[in-house]
Amino acid sequence: MTTSHDVDALVDQVRQQVSDLHAELVRYQLVIWTGGNVSGRVRLGGDPAEDLFVIKPSGVSYDDLTPGSMILCTLDGAVVPGSAGSERSPSSDTAAHAYVYRNMPEVGGVVHTHSTYACAWAARGEAIPCVLTGMADEFGGEVPVGPFAVIGDDSIGRGIVETLRGHRSRAVLMANHGPFTIGKDARDAVKAAVMVEDVARSVHIARQLGEPVPIPQDKVDSLFDRYQNVYGQAPQGTMTDPSAS
Repeated sequence: MTTSHDVDALVDQVRQQVSDLHAELVRYQLVIWTGGNVSGRVRLGGDPAEDLFVIKPSGVSYDDLTPGSMILCTLDGAVVPGSAGSERSPSSDTAAHAYVYRNMPEVGGVVHTHSTYACAWAARGEAIPCVLTGMADEFGGEVPVGPFAVIGDDSIGRGIVETLRGHRSRAVLMANHGPFTIGKDARDAVKAAVMVEDVARSVHIARQLGEPVPIPQDKVDSLFDRYQNVYGQAPQGTMTDPSAS
């Protein structure tokens, strides 16, 4: 049985993680000014539909973000009344994050950035082809393009889910907008945001020199499987839907 004390501890843990991870967006030069956001799911251990999530406040300088300023929301995107930070407005992307969490229970973190090279691919409405082993490792193939959607409601979230559901990539380039990434938790989603910008830059440069050579699909499959299930100290594999177990 989850007690109110347990829930408070879980919320505090995710608040700290999400607050800390915003500094990684600055460190890797994925954002400018107050753009971009990280959110993290608070898994309560029961029905995933009853989970909560933590997201940054809207228009607040990254230097001023603290665990206490992170905003706690329900999966409908509503701010939890009386919670720390509830007097502020949440990120303008809150509805998009909420839609992803509602419809992809395996997702524990969502990140949006305006990183330069990934945005350049999004501006062209072009998927990043899988021409590097690092792409095969991390994304299992190309990084796809999602539909154009205007910010303000859950349209962006619907585009993210429609594009990434059943896809191995943890990153999508929303057309004329920029990258959104998902992960097992907020840290995993931030890693995907860092990696998608890295491959967007590398493949862009490669195309200035000539046509990049695609990796055969069987080799992509092999590389992805090894990286997800063998590489590292404690490989955990790809995200799985907890409602399916």
